Amino acid sequence: MKLLHAADLHIDSPLRGLSAYEGAPAEKLRTASRRALENLVALAISESVDGVLLAGDVYDGDWPDFQTGLFFGRQMSLLGREGIPVYLVSGNHDAQNRMTRQLRLPDNVHMLDINEPQTVRDEARGLAVHGQGFAHRDVTDNLALSYPAPCRDLFNVGLLHTALTGRDGHDNYAPCTVNDLSSKGYDYWALGHVHTREVVSEDPWIVFPGNIQGRHARETGPKGCTLVTVEDLRVVSAVHHDLDVARWEHLRVDISEADDLDSAADLVSHQLRVLPPGPLRAVRVSVTGRSAAHLELWREEHRFVNEVRSLANDLGELWVEKVRNETQPPDTPDEGAAGLLADLRRTAKVLRANEDALRKLVTGSPLYPVLPPEALGRDGIRPENSEWLQRIGDGAIDLLESMITEGRSR
Repeated sequence: MKLLHAADLHIDSPLRGLSAYEGAPAEKLRTASRRALENLVALAISESVDGVLLAGDVYDGDWPDFQTGLFFGRQMSLLGREGIPVYLVSGNHDAQNRMTRQLRLPDNVHMLDINEPQTVRDEARGLAVHGQGFAHRDVTDNLALSYPAPCRDLFNVGLLHTALTGRDGHDNYAPCTVNDLSSKGYDYWALGHVHTREVVSEDPWIVFPGNIQGRHARETGPKGCTLVTVEDLRVVSAVHHDLDVARWEHLRVDISEADDLDSAADLVSHQLRVLPPGPLRAVRVSVTGRSAAHLELWREEHRFVNEVRSLANDLGELWVEKVRNETQPPDTPDEGAAGLLADLRRTAKVLRANEDALRKLVTGSPLYPVLPPEALGRDGIRPENSEWLQRIGDGAIDLLESMITEGRSR
């Protein structure tokens, strides 16, 4: 028996802010989740799987219309024509969608109950799937505790949307422990909600397959599903298969040896060239290290970003999403600059320890109230975000250090 386990399809997940990036492959990224689902269906058919397990978040909150649901239904119908059943539980994003319950799915799709655990048995295939979907977005109950006992002489799957005891970047919905799952006596737990693939346990098998398509720069690396092979009611393999059509990468380049902007760009270009081949690659570049090019990169940030993007144009389907300067100035101040730098670093230490003071420094600027709306938000100025605040504060201090060092050396 073969089962294909996937989760977090997030069909038509909105990709905000792409229009702000020159040369962004907006259309390919906008349709990437649909193409990844088509790859999932093609894989299931080519492998002649005995069932597809979808562990929640098929959708991405409310749809503007029914087209998203109709697309999913058409893909499920393709599986139905091949005699492949689909077992589905709703996740937190599905529960948020008001239209989900209004659209009838094909007969081969078994959407498990949202009010109590349900078991779907397939005696012919030797399979029992147990699960419960989310009735509303914020499920904080341990749903797994109520899952039924395993069915004798069948391969038992637990289908659950959960963060277990918690995972970074994910709300702790339907919390439970590995022991809670193991104690049920199931053969395989097909989990969803966490967007990074993780084999939590192999006895029994407890797996997060990750999402099928990265949605933004924080969801890096290959994305796809897990193909589970079963013999004599035991898992013999659980293998990842790529499904993504656009892959996000975060490339960190040490430019310590760079003397100027051009040599820094050459170092970045070399690292871009040795990226492993794959689908369309959307790359965020961070340059790091103590470099003599530090101040020039700050002063001519726009030129540096566009120089890197220009170099990437020759590398096939590769788009540089963002270039971040995380370098530091060379640590070689002269005696005259030492006192100024010491004062600056003391001030920086105080600001880093007092987030409110740093935030007031940003929002108290006379320029802040007149910033255009497009300058704010996830990819812009975010004084309410602690990580952004610390990064911009550190960058400002680094820039001042570099200016003091350069100024005293002239």
